[in-house]
Amino acid sequence: MAQRLTVSDGVSKKTSRVRVAVRLRPYMSRQDEKDEGPCVRGLDSQNLEIINWRNATETVKYHFDVFHGEQTTQQEVFLSSVKPILPHILNGQNASVFAYGPTGAGKTHTMLGTAEQPGVIPRAVREVFNLVSAKDEDEGWDYSIGMSYLEIYNEKVLDLLSPNSQDLPIRENKDKNILIPGLTHTAISSFSDFDKHFIPATLNRTTASTKLNQRSSRSHAILLIKVVRTQRALPHRQQTGKLYLVDLAGSEDNRRTGNQGIRLKESGAINLSLFTLSKVVDALNSGTAARIPYRDSKLTRLLQDSLGGSAHSVMITNIAPEYRYYFDTFSALNFAAKSKLIVNKPFTRETVAVPVLPVKRSREEHEAVGSGAEPHKKKQKEEKKSEQDGSSPSAHYHSLSEPSVMERLIALEKLMMSCQDRNRQSVLKDVAQSRKEIQELKEKQREFERKATLLSQLAKEKSSSKDEAAFKNTLAPLQRKQPNVTKPNKQQAVVQPMQVSQLQPLQHLAVVRKQSVCVTKEKKKLSDLVEPPDGKENVESSWESQLDKSVLNESKQKILHILNTGCLKELKGLQQIGDKKAKLILGWREIQGHFTKLEDLINIEGMTQKRFSSFMKVN
Repeated sequence: MAQRLTVSDGVSKKTSRVRVAVRLRPYMSRQDEKDEGPCVRGLDSQNLEIINWRNATETVKYHFDVFHGEQTTQQEVFLSSVKPILPHILNGQNASVFAYGPTGAGKTHTMLGTAEQPGVIPRAVREVFNLVSAKDEDEGWDYSIGMSYLEIYNEKVLDLLSPNSQDLPIRENKDKNILIPGLTHTAISSFSDFDKHFIPATLNRTTASTKLNQRSSRSHAILLIKVVRTQRALPHRQQTGKLYLVDLAGSEDNRRTGNQGIRLKESGAINLSLFTLSKVVDALNSGTAARIPYRDSKLTRLLQDSLGGSAHSVMITNIAPEYRYYFDTFSALNFAAKSKLIVNKPFTRETVAVPVLPVKRSREEHEAVGSGAEPHKKKQKEEKKSEQDGSSPSAHYHSLSEPSVMERLIALEKLMMSCQDRNRQSVLKDVAQSRKEIQELKEKQREFERKATLLSQLAKEKSSSKDEAAFKNTLAPLQRKQPNVTKPNKQQAVVQPMQVSQLQPLQHLAVVRKQSVCVTKEKKKLSDLVEPPDGKENVESSWESQLDKSVLNESKQKILHILNTGCLKELKGLQQIGDKKAKLILGWREIQGHFTKLEDLINIEGMTQKRFSSFMKVN
């Protein structure tokens, strides 16, 4: 079981430290290499030492929770490191097991194993089914188990149970739980059922051959086992526990793996995500970091619950003893030493089903159920009548007087029921008087309606007369000016500071027209002679028409020559071409070849038609 620590902050909180186990795989020498022996060795079940690269006569010692030597079996790794955290899943808590280490150190062998020596994943799933079957049915809980399987390949989340799926998003709900919408969740009832889904999904995982590993994992694989137990009796409590089994891809030195092309891109994505994982561990250990960079990588986003979250976590660090893996082993041990300082805060995830209370039905609904469709028809007729009454113009005025009158009628009815021995004549007089008051109120209401209609008619007439007057008193009709008119034909009160004459006052400034615009033509339409209201001429021409065709073609050929033969610096010399677009152009040129025409730039990512036109204009 994970070690429990008590936080001394005045509040009793249960915490769980990340347990770190180190597994050393057997020494495998090659014929073309010198037999220099191992660079690391175990001292006991918790300690190991590695040769100091600064001084070969010294060693650096490490202390972990468990150290598994070269002769350790898969069963021993599972029993000592993984099995103690599995019972927490049945109590509504989360657990996480992930293998870390350089490429070729045996991570996939530890997690998957072989048919003869199964690894952590098949043993853990079988143990979960054994724990569920061992539960006593008298406890009053029902258990259900489901699985999901995904991989992170080139920073894309892919569903291994559904190979045709695309990149899946990662979301976080209001309870800070990490979710993946669209991820396949399959219910399983036995270990054979799990095997039936898991083995084909494992074959969908991306693997390739490198110089250091014949079957290298090119992605991070995450298996999720979800256990939900529900209480049979009230209040139907429900507890959800999750088990994350993670097989990380190994960090790679491309100088030794010989990666090229797509393999190089894959190793870049793997190393970037593992570097982000180390940044998360450093931020958690520092205690002063304002932000934990979980969101910088999809791997750390999914492991957010395992590192510094609410899970019981176990990290199995796989290392290799050969000298060619020395620096990878040294960095993996340093990472493991930092990871064992992380403290998680597990808690039980429990929900209670809200009971549905029966709603009392009215007596009319009971009668409607008994009598059939007749009451329903009556109800529809009443609704239609109420709609008609509400749409009438007197509904507003009637609603103002109706509540007080109804209250008085109800009071009179109560009075009649309670005073049987009193004089009924006086009561009848009161009823007659109330009826008169109702009639008077109705007459007043009619008078108010008449006045309102008259006022509305008068307002409409006034508004229509104003509109007609305003329409008639607008600008005079346009007419052609006679040439023998003595008045100046220049507009006034249009200020243009660049054309102000010093001898004229401000009130007599005139508009100076451009000479190119004031060219007289024999045939002009009336609309062409009308100036725009702001005194400007709307004469525009494209920038290409203003240039000589020979000059334009020559500049286009120069730009095309730079695009086809220019280096990164020459491409960045073009206007609106930055470092990113220059690299995209170089990449497109390597894949597609030379640009046949300038319009091919639109195929570059981020280059729209509008940006292309502005690029051509400024260049």
